[in-house]
Amino acid sequence: MMVRLDTHALLWAMGDDERLSATTKQVIGQNKTAISVVSLWKMAIKASLTRKEKRLHLDRSIPEFRQFCEIYGIEILPITAEDCERIRILPHIHEDPFDHMIIAQAIVRKLPVVTKDENIHKYAEVISIW
Repeated sequence: MMVRLDTHALLWAMGDDERLSATTKQVIGQNKTAISVVSLWKMAIKASLTRKEKRLHLDRSIPEFRQFCEIYGIEILPITAEDCERIRILPHIHEDPFDHMIIAQAIVRKLPVVTKDENIHKYAEVISIW
């Protein structure tokens, strides 16, 4: 089975962060994993922000994150027209446009999402794991 990692799940998995649940660690360790290119985009934007409360501090460049994914067999999903169409009809439970793509890709590809985000858990069509 393949699972789709939310952006924070990728970052926390890379650092073996204690915020990952035991279930999440097991799921990541036992399945193929994927992220969206939108996660790399989201990290770049958050790292570029000047407001400290919204800024993401990265210890790697975005190309280094891509290389990490390649080394560890994490597939990077491209954005397709089908993903964009799914966003068009997606209920607006979640306000984050990056997460809309994460949700759409999970639905289109029928992939469970590894996420702590409670708003993603509210989408009936999304199987979420935490």
